[in-house]
Amino acid sequence: MAGHWRVATVAAHRPETPTARTLVLRVPDWPGHLAGQHVDVRLTAEDGYTAQRSYSLAAPAAGDLIEVTVQRVPDGEVSPYLVEVADVGDQIEIRGPLGGWFVWRPDDPTPVVLVAGGAGIVPLMSMVRTRRMARAKALFRLLYSLRSPAERYYSTELGSHQAGDGGLDVFLAYTREAPEEVTRPPHRLALSEINTHGLPPDFAPTCFVCGPTGFVESAANALVALGHDPRRIKTERFGPSGGRP
Repeated sequence: MAGHWRVATVAAHRPETPTARTLVLRVPDWPGHLAGQHVDVRLTAEDGYTAQRSYSLAAPAAGDLIEVTVQRVPDGEVSPYLVEVADVGDQIEIRGPLGGWFVWRPDDPTPVVLVAGGAGIVPLMSMVRTRRMARAKALFRLLYSLRSPAERYYSTELGSHQAGDGGLDVFLAYTREAPEEVTRPPHRLALSEINTHGLPPDFAPTCFVCGPTGFVESAANALVALGHDPRRIKTERFGPSGGRP
């Protein structure tokens, strides 16, 4: 059941940025999950003190293996351990999968626009990976706003098309520092870029927007201004507390 706590064992981990890494967790009898869902992670100290945070699942399940990508939050109670300390063989508690609204199903042929700000790429990457694995045909447009190349998650996967990526286009919007080969000057994701690199409202796409609160509000307002149906815009926000994604 999604509501009870399970013991998960760290099976592997890999860095994504200097302050973020992906944990591969082995969870016996994992029931599977939808792209966009999340889990609660709970840590218990020797004195019995517990702390928990929510983290988006970063990929479809591979049997009893799941993935979460965690950004370290200064002075956080959970993320510093997951990013800097947790090692293969260590155990943590998780609860999930959770969430049923901010999700994408590979049997849905509706076109999709994904707009990510920073760590908000995590649940949207799960959608990209699920689409790839299922060889789904829905049109996908991903707009990923990030500060600099050093903060780019999943750089290998998002750097080139892979098998199953036909119909997926990726636009990277650097806001503070861009690679030398990128001619676009660093600036915030603009309405004109959402218009150019997204999909037209006539396609009636489902739009998923994830990132910090200010970014999500700005991107969602831009989509509405471009004529997208507000009922087809799904948002997920995160704040300084270290919660999801």
